[in-house]
Amino acid sequence: MNEKDIPAVSPAAPVILEMNHISKSFGAVTALVDVSIKLRKGEVLALVGDNGAGKSTLIKILSGFHQPDTGTIVYQGKEVHFDSPREARAHGIETVYQDLALINHLSVYHNMFVGREYHKRVLGLKLLDNRKMRTLAKTYLETLGIEIPSVNSTVELLSGGQRQSVAVARSIYSSPSILVLDEPLAALGVRESAHVLGLIQNLRRQRSVSIILIVHNYNQVFEVCDRINFLHSGEIVLDASTSATSEEELIRIVKGGLGREAIAAAAAEVSTVTKWSEPSQGGASA
Repeated sequence: MNEKDIPAVSPAAPVILEMNHISKSFGAVTALVDVSIKLRKGEVLALVGDNGAGKSTLIKILSGFHQPDTGTIVYQGKEVHFDSPREARAHGIETVYQDLALINHLSVYHNMFVGREYHKRVLGLKLLDNRKMRTLAKTYLETLGIEIPSVNSTVELLSGGQRQSVAVARSIYSSPSILVLDEPLAALGVRESAHVLGLIQNLRRQRSVSIILIVHNYNQVFEVCDRINFLHSGEIVLDASTSATSEEELIRIVKGGLGREAIAAAAAEVSTVTKWSEPSQGGASA
């Protein structure tokens, strides 16, 4: 699961998503100020920042829960406007929130197919095709390298890491173009976090889905992500590839945050240092 074993995203990889000049306020509270991000096909982008920085607001705009006050979303080369989460999902954007939206008393395979169940006809009656769903769920989870006791187990019997992995697997079963993970490692132990990080790393290795990962642990950022966007007070103050910076430099930027201008100055210093000290990388920031 070594990050260095995975080739960097090609600079020629198409930009699948652009959120340009996004601003959002809730009454007197300003959540986002002129935020712009880019995401390439197959890229894993870390979205980091303190609580209240605007991370959740930004992904809820992308997911159709909120509408931006200003700004545009360009998805696969076309400007789009999502009025609801259903519209975002219909376009291939799936989001896994911290609550996971799993049904505890149902089996793993039933959770995998909630809302898209397979049916069969028996004596003219429409019944759930449990055998088909069980087989498909088992095969798919094995393909992703997800280990659980049995797809017949109820979700409430799984560990936190297993539950998170099932939620991610359910989201990518529909072959989304973009997968948004909202703090998937929150409240997980070291072993459980490693389980989920392994799944993300496998997806990154395949480069078949672009991922936006909200995470607080910077070590994990450098383990599984290609690029970092650091949000502070509703603004992006750092956009850098993980190959062109380090956990220590990121921590230094955060600790220097006596205000937006201080963080921006520290970020600019890091960018200047890495620009002249690093060799040309194939996975340069968008």
